[in-house]
Amino acid sequence: MNEKVALVTGSSRGIGKNIALKLADQGYHVVINYARSKKAAEQTAAEIEERGVKALTIKANVGKPEKIKEMFQEINDTFGRLDVFVNNAASGVLRPAMELEESHWNWTMDINSKALLFCAQEAAKLMEKNDGGKIVSLSSLGSQRVLPNYTAVGVSKAAVEALTRYLAVELASKNIVVNAVSGGAVDTDALTHFPNREELLEDAANRTPAGRMVETEDLANGVMFLLSEEAYMVRGQTLIIDGGISLLT
Repeated sequence: MNEKVALVTGSSRGIGKNIALKLADQGYHVVINYARSKKAAEQTAAEIEERGVKALTIKANVGKPEKIKEMFQEINDTFGRLDVFVNNAASGVLRPAMELEESHWNWTMDINSKALLFCAQEAAKLMEKNDGGKIVSLSSLGSQRVLPNYTAVGVSKAAVEALTRYLAVELASKNIVVNAVSGGAVDTDALTHFPNREELLEDAANRTPAGRMVETEDLANGVMFLLSEEAYMVRGQTLIIDGGISLLT
């Protein structure tokens, strides 16, 4: 088959779902990866297929390399190719640095950082079959700025941005373009786990120079730009979409 295929991890809801639907609108067959939300994944798949393309749902914990291999084998068996990989799945323990335990650290780093490396390895193998592809990861401002209770997640996102640079250089010879998108606070389901959620939302709403908070649509639009041919010469960069709030002291 010649139709293009995209994988979006953590795409049963939120930002990942928004990206998946945009890819479907552009004619991509979409692989929906999820860890727990089977019903939401099936709903997303139904919405994708309403757009006249195929959807494949795969349950896989991307923090485990063996599950990553199984997921990519299923993609290969079903479609025989991969053109786009959006590394969106994220998790993490929200505690101050002095309260973090080894299990908290490992869980956060596995899903947020290790997953990019081992998914990119498998994605590159499939992308090579069709002369290249695009990889975009989701990051956050906590990779560069110190946020309350965000130590483990912030460090894991900093690793994502560093790995994005290394992959961009190493995979360039395979015609694989690698970038990242970093967003300000977005009111998604993930934010409900923040102990200081209301404070974050109020601060973002009041201080963002653009006059409003960042929305999932804004981040999805940034991802779609980096996946476009117009961004072909953008390599290893982290595009910040925050309405200008990170420019403030």
